[in-house]
Amino acid sequence: PLRLVPRSASRRPEPASEIPKVRRSPSSAFTHRLGSMGVVADPTAAPRRPVSEAPRLPPPGASSKAPSTPQTRSRRDGPAPINPSASTKPSRSTPNALSEAQARRKPRKNSPLLYAVRTLILVVGVGAIAGTLLSTINPSGQVADASQQSASTPSSEVASADSSATGLGLANLWSTYNGRELSQLKQDILAMSDIYSGLTPGVFMLDLDTGNTIDINGDVSFAAASMIKVPVLVAFFQEVDAGRIQLDEMLTMEEADVASGSGNMQFSGVGTQYTALETATLMIIISDNTATNMLIRRMGGIEAVNERFRSWGLQTTVIRNVLPDLEGTNTTTPKELAGLMTMVSNGDLLSIRSRDRMLDIMRRTHTATLIPTGVGDPDATIAHKTGDIGELVGDVGLVDMPNGKRYAITTLMKRSFNDDRAQEWIRQINSMIYQELLKNPTPDLFDTPISPSESVDSEGLTETDVEDSTLDESESGTQTEPDVDETGNSR
Repeated sequence: PLRLVPRSASRRPEPASEIPKVRRSPSSAFTHRLGSMGVVADPTAAPRRPVSEAPRLPPPGASSKAPSTPQTRSRRDGPAPINPSASTKPSRSTPNALSEAQARRKPRKNSPLLYAVRTLILVVGVGAIAGTLLSTINPSGQVADASQQSASTPSSEVASADSSATGLGLANLWSTYNGRELSQLKQDILAMSDIYSGLTPGVFMLDLDTGNTIDINGDVSFAAASMIKVPVLVAFFQEVDAGRIQLDEMLTMEEADVASGSGNMQFSGVGTQYTALETATLMIIISDNTATNMLIRRMGGIEAVNERFRSWGLQTTVIRNVLPDLEGTNTTTPKELAGLMTMVSNGDLLSIRSRDRMLDIMRRTHTATLIPTGVGDPDATIAHKTGDIGELVGDVGLVDMPNGKRYAITTLMKRSFNDDRAQEWIRQINSMIYQELLKNPTPDLFDTPISPSESVDSEGLTETDVEDSTLDESESGTQTEPDVDETGNSR
């Protein structure tokens, strides 16, 4: 039974340590509900308990005259009076109930994958915004970055970037030119073998207007000598067209670049700087070996350059050693070199501007004792490059004739060491071919590519660089008087 009294008469319950814990009976639950309505149970009232349960001790200070028999209120007495001043504050929850509520309110942990996805989205978004802002603020800086990064470009990237978009490859070139072979002229050349016994010729000529050819050992592998510098020059201008090399950027000579033999750059000292265009020009006009090594390094190394050659369809034209390659380990074929010059002429490998600049450089080659001397026509325009390593001598070039015809030609000659008859036979072969092509009528000029005589001038090379050369183009470095006029152009 419960006895309800006003709050003012209630007593604060004793600490839990002094009051025995008992199971809440239905009557106590009812008391709790009454407390929420402002009714407080008298703590001195003795609740019903089982017979076996020990009696509850009275709280300290309680009257010793408490009735021995608790008063009860029947249902007929009506509800107990309610004290208006009683507190409406609900009783505190038990510790177990509080811990359960906290557990229910504790948020679930998100998956680590969700955090990773959110982070990735944030990074991509910030990067896109930053890139857009940078490209808007400084768009010209992207070109400079490309030129700086190209020095470390992997070989596969260097080789494939431009070659796939340059037009015809060498394999398709020969199907484009389906002319006939000048068999009679070929027999006349071979008939001279008795005079030049001990020499092995390698000749390939392609008439760019008719497709007619002369092929003598055209697919046979020969030492490339300094003629390997022609495909290196093509690769250089492809890098320029792609924006990975700037013509006016400075290249610094390193110890590994210095090469003996032809060229004057070897005497400048390690650390000397040259512009890229100046380096490429000296590589051709005075056949500077050091310049060649500098360009190969700048384009990613030997393997990167060889991969570029293969992308054009050159299978035998390979660099195996840096210059000077006196043993002749770097190889090529007459047909591949002539085909390369044809692709350059047709604009299949280079832009028009780079094509014209390249041919202009080659027209200024100092050594003019082979193709130019054999042609013997001052009105002919000849862009060419020679090579000489003792056991081989040769010349590859593109000849523009006064009648409007153009042809590509390679003439190589294997020989015993420094056999001068090899140069003489090369001159004879070039003279015979030139005279034969003069007999043909002038071709339709609308089908003829731009003549090198109309090409742009090279930039960045001073007259001092040309006039200071005292070495011929051979890797052996034999000193001869350069066969050039006062302006540095080939006679």
